[in-house]
Amino acid sequence: MRILQALACVCLVAACSNDTTGDSTTAEVAAAAYAASGPKTLTLLTMVNNRSGSGGHTALIVNGSQQVIFDPAGSFRDPRVTERGDVLYGMSPKWIQAYKSAHARSTFHVVSQEITVSDAQAEQVLRLVMSNGQVPGAYCANATSSLLQKVPGFEGLGTTFYPVTLSEKFANLPNVSTTKYYEDDDGDVIDAVRAGQLAQ
Repeated sequence: MRILQALACVCLVAACSNDTTGDSTTAEVAAAAYAASGPKTLTLLTMVNNRSGSGGHTALIVNGSQQVIFDPAGSFRDPRVTERGDVLYGMSPKWIQAYKSAHARSTFHVVSQEITVSDAQAEQVLRLVMSNGQVPGAYCANATSSLLQKVPGFEGLGTTFYPVTLSEKFANLPNVSTTKYYEDDDGDVIDAVRAGQLAQ
């Protein structure tokens, strides 16, 4: 059992690593803002190992007054993406697809769980992720669950270090819509620049 726990921790560390790149400026963040149409939503993204079913990474799409991806300790990189404090700005539908494509491969698929929220809930989550700052490696699910449980309606999620555990708890919320995205390439998240070409 100890060996399995150690291996699980290694997998978490491998998937959620510290971001050593510099933050974009506040002016760049403001210029990159993208506002999506439609209702306000939160979408939990969980990268799941196709063989073991274990979670490799957690991220959160926040569709409030602007649409961002909270990518705690994430590895998604593209020179055209504005990032500050583990938040990716300017996340249009094409960039969201590029993000999923960068993570989906022969060994992992992406589970998307979307829930409609009020304007107030969306703005609270947006403020929380924007003010959170950079997340240490292997804390992706912990950071996401810690922020979500501060929001009315999400208190029951609790906190966890495990992406699949958070996904399972999120699935118990009312009116969650779940989709899964698969690709069969042999790349890894570092091929995000190639995936980012989808956004052009």
